[in-house]
Amino acid sequence: MARPVTLFTGQWADLPFEEVARLAGEWGYDGLEIASWGDHLDPNRAAVDDDYVADRLAILEKNGLKVFAISNHLKGQAVCDDPIDQRHRDILPDSVWGGGDPEGVRQRAAEEVKNTARAAARLGAKVVTGFTGSSIWKYVAMFPPASQAMVDAGYQDFADRWNPIIDVFDEVGVKFALEPHPSEIAYDYWTTKATLEAIGHRESFGLNWDPSHMVWQDLDPVGFLWDFQDRIYHVHCKDTKKRLNGRNGRLSSHLAWADPRRGWDFINTGHGDVPWEDAFRMLNAIGYEGPLSVEWEDAGFDRLKGAPEALAFVREHAIEASATAFDAAFSTKN
Repeated sequence: MARPVTLFTGQWADLPFEEVARLAGEWGYDGLEIASWGDHLDPNRAAVDDDYVADRLAILEKNGLKVFAISNHLKGQAVCDDPIDQRHRDILPDSVWGGGDPEGVRQRAAEEVKNTARAAARLGAKVVTGFTGSSIWKYVAMFPPASQAMVDAGYQDFADRWNPIIDVFDEVGVKFALEPHPSEIAYDYWTTKATLEAIGHRESFGLNWDPSHMVWQDLDPVGFLWDFQDRIYHVHCKDTKKRLNGRNGRLSSHLAWADPRRGWDFINTGHGDVPWEDAFRMLNAIGYEGPLSVEWEDAGFDRLKGAPEALAFVREHAIEASATAFDAAFSTKN
């Protein structure tokens, strides 16, 4: 059976959930990776309210869609972040922000991530995608110098905060897929290894593979799939284009998306520098059977045109491997 192609609703949260489901169904998507913001999903409510869960599922069924994953990137970000500041106030609901006391924000964010696991189980989704935040991202420039003890403390802080969250994922039979991404505890190859080691490689904690964040860091996204093949729990299909030259730098100069002076930008899937053919072949090789989720972040392309185009690209190129012809050619009959 072909892997389902889904639409991540995070970049569509300005539209009502019913409208996004209608569009995705008309375009031919198989399902959604539902974001826990806008009016798309309230995980606290979905964790306890049968009628609310039934309503979300009815909207999906009406449009010929299924739910394959739930996202809670925004609340997950606040679990480990330090400092907690205006950036978090801009992305968090009042129920998590409260009075803005940093530790209170972190604790409330952690409770919502736990409820996201419970909500996913009630909706029939097996994966929650998201961020973890990081207390040591602020040290990434390494100057003033950060000691190894400071870095180690960051991984310990992550483990202390996330182990109780993972306990809930274990209880309800759902997996968490961290998206390695700048500002997270895991943002590249070696930090991903360190993150998994910090929690003892717990089975319920894995990865959401998004190659766009690897390409602009000059990481090998295909090799990453091979090395972490037992932890690839979800896949984002998002592309990026590097525009590095004598003026445009990799750190993007605090410039907005789509500004031509940036050293890289997210663009429509299939139009950038991600080696998609090799990536899809590797997904076949490692036996990944989960959804391929289109994440839309191209600020220079009309999303109503680009989202169906991205779907067509993924369907055309993400052909699953088949051993049938090979086996037939080399089989012997008694």
